[in-house]
Amino acid sequence: SLNSFKIYEVATKSRSAGDGLDFSKLANNDSYYELYYSNDAATHVLVHPDAQPEFIELLNGNTLSYKIVNHDAGLSLHREFETNRKLRNAHPYRGRLGTERYYSHGEINQYIEDLAKQHPTRVLVKTVGRSYEGRWLKTIRITNGDGRANKNVILMDGGFHAREWISPAAVVYAIGELVDNYEAYAQLLLDYDWVILPVVNADGYEYTQVSPDTRMWRKTRQPSSAACIGIDPNRNFDFHWNETGASSDPCSETYAGPKSFSEPEAIVVRDLIRGLADRGKMYLTVHSYGNYILYPWGYIDELPDTWEDLDEVGRAGGDAIKAATGTIYKVGCSTQLLYPAAGASDDYAFNAGFPISFTMELPAGGDNYFNPPPEDIDRLVKETWVGIVAMAQKVVEKYPLN
Repeated sequence: SLNSFKIYEVATKSRSAGDGLDFSKLANNDSYYELYYSNDAATHVLVHPDAQPEFIELLNGNTLSYKIVNHDAGLSLHREFETNRKLRNAHPYRGRLGTERYYSHGEINQYIEDLAKQHPTRVLVKTVGRSYEGRWLKTIRITNGDGRANKNVILMDGGFHAREWISPAAVVYAIGELVDNYEAYAQLLLDYDWVILPVVNADGYEYTQVSPDTRMWRKTRQPSSAACIGIDPNRNFDFHWNETGASSDPCSETYAGPKSFSEPEAIVVRDLIRGLADRGKMYLTVHSYGNYILYPWGYIDELPDTWEDLDEVGRAGGDAIKAATGTIYKVGCSTQLLYPAAGASDDYAFNAGFPISFTMELPAGGDNYFNPPPEDIDRLVKETWVGIVAMAQKVVEKYPLN
């Protein structure tokens, strides 16, 4: 339980200065600290009650200014859990997914199956694998129904990290727009099919819905050692696996796994990427939080040769969101803007042949940052869709059908 855990926001100096506190080292002590997020302006750290006096001493010793942004993480999660329970009862699944609440993996699978029944010429659902605990992972392929084969492909996924609930919500909203509102997006479906896997880490996602005490779970649910469970599926890909920004400690939040592709969920995404690489033009993986559109490389502090193409498409998304809502997204290489993360799916897809590959980090929300309240879902998913549409339009223009 996270009762009496506090979240601190620390004003961080620019990392290039190389001074001050090394938060990543601190985060290695996972039972007492968890690094939620860090950029060159601020760092959010969740701190165990027993470690709080020591943590404040550390901050003062490094003359870092800080504020407590959540005085009791556990308490706020208990309140949220009750709200979600009431909303589930008030809004049972009836064949459509709205934005009133967050939905379970089972409900999301049911929804895409129902869409395929309603639109048999335009929608195809395919079972692409099983999670460690045996949940079916399904993709939805959305077409315009003209039956032409070998179109270009946009591949999108959500729910890599269990607690990032706004990710599947945004991906499901995109599915609904493309299927139900497809006249508006005819141009995006003319020479392109969209293949979408709404929840990669189905076991973890379901686990976060069990109780307030499991809400902040991030990893998969496969036991990783006698003491700890779970692997970070977004460090489990075999492109520069277990290099920088990943951990060999089974108890770490960024544990890369005993070997690459140890996780069935990562294998599913790998096979999708490989199977579509010859036609795939954009891979988009949706995460939270932080307002970023990130592109490779994540394993090294270097830009790929074609970074200008990535930047152009990413900026189209960022600019569209800013114009629509005023929300600012930073666009750039993940190592330079955020932190190194080797073994991630975006680098893997880019290396496999997708010319455009992004991790989109949606805005924070709620008392624990990973938990935008249900009343914010509608605004956030619509804003995200504006960015996705703008990026897709740029991709369609840049990469016409061969």
